[in-house]
Amino acid sequence: MRTVEVLLDEAADLAVREAWRRLADAGLPSQARHSSPTNSPHLTLAACPELTAPIRWELAEVAAALPLPVRFAGVVRFERPTSVLAWALELDSALADLHDQVWDAVVSDSPRETLNPLHDPAHWSPHITLGRSRRAGAFTGRRIPEVLPALPLSTQLTTLRSYDTETGAVEVLGPRP
Repeated sequence: MRTVEVLLDEAADLAVREAWRRLADAGLPSQARHSSPTNSPHLTLAACPELTAPIRWELAEVAAALPLPVRFAGVVRFERPTSVLAWALELDSALADLHDQVWDAVVSDSPRETLNPLHDPAHWSPHITLGRSRRAGAFTGRRIPEVLPALPLSTQLTTLRSYDTETGAVEVLGPRP
């Protein structure tokens, strides 16, 4: 599976990494424990079985819109198959347009049943994951706001990339950092 993600500017990247560290120090699930060298704060836009030539052409056009300013909207928790703590991003028209273009690119050359329905624009919740656990309710009833650093007001989405879940390889799709 190949993800399509966008990275944050340096200041927001550092703020997210600080949140990861604080969660880990508090004994809570944290992305800081994900030791892969490719682990970076990011916003996942979609995932597909492979990045075919038609998808790549469309993603090159999407990447031309970067950097894109976005605003943080607060802390959110998701209870899916995993328990997730994240910083939400405001879904303004520019971010919605970026996501729609990525989704359209992925849908254009992927079997629909292979796509994660949570990335579909009708269900997508833009967020930066801070911690994740397979234990349901891992963040429920915790004093999370006291642990986290101040929420950044905004960031720039800077670089479109793809992560290959099978090989662990990261590919920058554009623009180059």
